[in-house]
Amino acid sequence: MPVTRTAKRKARTTIDAGEVARFEALAEAWWDPTGEFRPLHRLNPTRLAYIRDKLCTHFELDPRSSRPLDGLRLLDIGCGGGLLSEPMRRLGADVSGLDAGERNIKIAKMHAAQCRLDIDYRCGTIEALAKTKARFDVVLNMEVVEHVADLGLFIEACAHVLRPGGAMLTATLNRTPKSFVFAVVGAEYVLRWLPRGTHDWRKFVRPSELAREFRANGLAIADLSGVSYNPFTGAFALSRDLDVNYMAFAVKTQA
Repeated sequence: MPVTRTAKRKARTTIDAGEVARFEALAEAWWDPTGEFRPLHRLNPTRLAYIRDKLCTHFELDPRSSRPLDGLRLLDIGCGGGLLSEPMRRLGADVSGLDAGERNIKIAKMHAAQCRLDIDYRCGTIEALAKTKARFDVVLNMEVVEHVADLGLFIEACAHVLRPGGAMLTATLNRTPKSFVFAVVGAEYVLRWLPRGTHDWRKFVRPSELAREFRANGLAIADLSGVSYNPFTGAFALSRDLDVNYMAFAVKTQA
């Protein structure tokens, strides 16, 4: 029986098997603030404040409340061991965490159980979830898009599970000479914050590229903020510099 062109065509996927394997190999270190994920632990306070403040403004919630995100259905894509999922749940959101790595999900479930947090962790892909009826008020893609195999498919699937009027927050790395020096050479080879090969500079995403994919899927960017590192204090903070790390807040304007 002859093989048709359709049969030969590979199904599109957002999953880069090498990237998944790389992070699964580090799964035991997710909750070690001095381990391989130390940069994310240091970055978390800045990420959390940005997410909380933007969501409270958009949904007209009180950021001073102990549970300001109460009532929001939130999907954390590429949740890893749950570094963002857990604080989002503590802030009141109804959280689902999605990751393609089984070991990551196992660690996330164990840690959430130890902390007595009810979080719906799932091992799978966003394109598979998009084929279901699941819909969310908020979608988080934090430090994920630079690791996917198909950016267009990824954003399309994310937009599909986001309800109209919902918000998507994305954090990633800009593809600039400066980001190569600081995020690859500096972080992986000089400071040794991350294992060598953690990032492929060619997969970093420029704000203009992210905006193009957002527009194509009915998402309007309401804010772009840079994230800068202070080597003297060891802390990250919001800035106007988008050359290395940056975050985007977007709203779904179309059904």
